[in-house]
Amino acid sequence: MAATLMNRAISRTEPIGAFRLSLNLLRNFSAPAAASPSTENPTSDPSKPKRRKKKNLIEVAQFLPNWGIGYHMAKAHWNGVSYEITKINLYKDGRHGKAWGIVHKDGLPAAEAPKKISGVHKRCWKYIPNLSKTTAPATSSATVAEVQAA
Repeated sequence: MAATLMNRAISRTEPIGAFRLSLNLLRNFSAPAAASPSTENPTSDPSKPKRRKKKNLIEVAQFLPNWGIGYHMAKAHWNGVSYEITKINLYKDGRHGKAWGIVHKDGLPAAEAPKKISGVHKRCWKYIPNLSKTTAPATSSATVAEVQAA
């Protein structure tokens, strides 16, 4: 486009007009390049870190020993309520499945039997480290009792 405009101006044989036209073309093409940063989206800040996606229950459990069985997990917005995981059925992809557990309120079991956990695939689950694996101290006290009996 710029070349055709230049050729038209030169074909007129007006040396001053061609010079003026070339300056105008340079000015027109360089102006939008200088104004382009102001036309960018002002809310996009390259230094702002990307928000990390939260994990569902299966994704949290996969890093725990034995897929989190015996560990406590809760949704992020729950206060004082958690599930002790008793069973997990995984789908083939390894990121989805079903889970069962015993509900705990304030660290104490609120039910005897495990129940199916709803909302397993929702992305708001967290691991509760201070309530997990309550069976480990019981086995160590049992070994102490056996040693004392012998």
